[in-house]
Amino acid sequence: MRAIGYQRPQAISEPSALLDFELPEPQAQGRDLLVEVQAVSVNPVDAKVRGSAAPAEGQSHKVLGWDASGIVRAVGPQVQLFQPGDRVYYAGSITRPGSNSQLHLVDERIVGHMPKTLNFAEAAALPLTSITAWELLFDRLAIAQGEQDDQAPSKSLLVIGAAGGVGSILVQLARRLTGLTIVGTASRPETQAWVQQLGAHHVIDHSQPLAPQLQRVGLPQVDYVASLTHTGDYLAQIQEVIAPQGKLGLIDDMAVLDVMPFKRKAVSVHWEMMFTRPMFGTPDMQAQHTLLEAVAQLVDAGQIRTTLAESFGSINAHNLRRAHTLIESGQARGKVVLEGWGS
Repeated sequence: MRAIGYQRPQAISEPSALLDFELPEPQAQGRDLLVEVQAVSVNPVDAKVRGSAAPAEGQSHKVLGWDASGIVRAVGPQVQLFQPGDRVYYAGSITRPGSNSQLHLVDERIVGHMPKTLNFAEAAALPLTSITAWELLFDRLAIAQGEQDDQAPSKSLLVIGAAGGVGSILVQLARRLTGLTIVGTASRPETQAWVQQLGAHHVIDHSQPLAPQLQRVGLPQVDYVASLTHTGDYLAQIQEVIAPQGKLGLIDDMAVLDVMPFKRKAVSVHWEMMFTRPMFGTPDMQAQHTLLEAVAQLVDAGQIRTTLAESFGSINAHNLRRAHTLIESGQARGKVVLEGWGS
């Protein structure tokens, strides 16, 4: 089968940073699905791993890809939730070969049935970011789903980096499933318009000081902060604008995170890592199947929409190098998707 990967970590500008090659077809065992991959999307994690991780011992190539949609070709003997022919979407596990291959093995407990109203490209844009956003909002920050209680003080959520992949779905989920006042940040006119369209009540510019902009929209303090990019650059500003007993959720990487300045306000800090459940095989691993099913229902009900922003053609090394280059530029809006395997 065809696959795309690399033999050693290197800059995406190098022609051999991603290569087309052939692999043997895998076989489904246990609770695995064997999926015929129809479309994939590219995430920052793809670029991070490509630039740092060598192939596993005994393997000539490392295959990336943590977002896919496709058709179940075969199932392992312990599979309970799917059958051959089902259309599925998922993000996979970082501890297994990725989805940039024609056939891919994935544990059924982290897979959802594809939204019926979406095509493969539109569906492939959703899994990783939907899981991350859902877990951040409802598992880590413990935000209640449902309408705002009219008798309770109104609460607010600041989303830093709201135009990116995770932000694009997080804003929608927060708007549709909670009663929070949502403030998204974006720095360019086109990304600010995108965040507004997705449902943010207010959009402010993260390239400018946050506090005075929040003051202008009537929110001198925010109860929750979802910091999705460059958290280290915004930490002092977050400390200023977050309310006493507020909650900060973050997903990005920092060499050091000094949380001591949050002690005075009794702010709690929560990491979200969507690979944790499959990586450790946690008892609640199937929660990712459940939430992907819920997202599909929301899509089919017209309550949220795909965050597909750009299509880069068929799945091959050349097009994936283009997608990685865009992701590394920090200028991506929504999600970049590749579909089909060409001739």
